Amino acid sequence: MDYFEVFGLPRRLGLDETALRRRFYELARAHHPDFHQDAGAEARARAEATAALVNAAYRALRDPIARIEYLIRLEEGRETGEGAAVKPAAPPALLQELFEIQEALEEARSGLDEATRATLVGERARLLARQRAEEHRLTGALAAAWDAAAPEGRPAVLAAFKDALATRAYLRTVIDDLAAVVGPEDGTERNETHVAHHRH
Repeated sequence: MDYFEVFGLPRRLGLDETALRRRFYELARAHHPDFHQDAGAEARARAEATAALVNAAYRALRDPIARIEYLIRLEEGRETGEGAAVKPAAPPALLQELFEIQEALEEARSGLDEATRATLVGERARLLARQRAEEHRLTGALAAAWDAAAPEGRPAVLAAFKDALATRAYLRTVIDDLAAVVGPEDGTERNETHVAHHRH
């Protein structure tokens, strides 16, 4: 049973998150081990396994980007357990651009003057905007394209998902590297993202 089936859902990305949360609470209560204390050992074990499945399914589906990553693994028949991250290759043009920023960072590590710092802060702001735009595209236009696609059109959408996820991952890496050199944005230790659940 895949995580969509746990909640009785089709493999669609445009989920009603309030309804998903409500269904999660219903299933979590129904299968919580505390409500099966008087059952036999086998029934308790089944309840614990189902509760663990419900929790894992909710963690994967409640976040729009985690949902996309899970869907990709599911559609490609790869390992769909938590931690089985999608690791597609980044577009070559992006790699070249980010390589140049990494070179500037290496130079800055030996001595950071105010002009260089201002330049790198500007680069970080630009990359953060690109990261947010990529996340918006993932959870907006591309997710809608998946939900509307006929079966024969889905491989192209999956490929677009993987390209966008790769771009996002490489942007996040360089943004974090910039923060290590010029300091975190707004004096915080947080890399601002559309979703802040974990680093991909």
